[in-house]
Amino acid sequence: MEKEAIKLISNNKKAYHDYFVEDKFEAGIELVGTEVKSLRLGKCSVKESYVRIRNGQIYILGMNISPYEKGNIFNKDPLRERRLLMHRSEIRKLEGKIAQQGYTLVPLQVYFKGSLVKVEIGLCRGKKLYDKREDIAKKDQKREAARDFKINNLQV
Repeated sequence: MEKEAIKLISNNKKAYHDYFVEDKFEAGIELVGTEVKSLRLGKCSVKESYVRIRNGQIYILGMNISPYEKGNIFNKDPLRERRLLMHRSEIRKLEGKIAQQGYTLVPLQVYFKGSLVKVEIGLCRGKKLYDKREDIAKKDQKREAARDFKINNLQV
């Protein structure tokens, strides 16, 4: 069986900076035709978006899909609330986990899986300021080590 091609549309790098990602889930997304055409052009942002569960349904809010230029009257509001498609049991499991203190749902990336648009949702715990500083220090250390390694290999 062939593995379906995954084409990344939008990535949320800020989520990895602001949160510890504990678990990841894949969900479909309910869209209208012009939104899909706009996504094919890569016009999407999930940087400021978040996920909420209401009445047993899961929604993504704040996700910006730019209006399709040739869409005229069929274009929808770019920041409208969109329903995510997941199994009821998965939604219940997520609902139970967010009830715990400090957990939240954050969209990590939007991508095409074959012809379907999928959203990767992360079950996340917020980072404190000192955690962020620690991550930045680790990144700097890795960068320095790579630079030193490169310089040492050039001199030999």
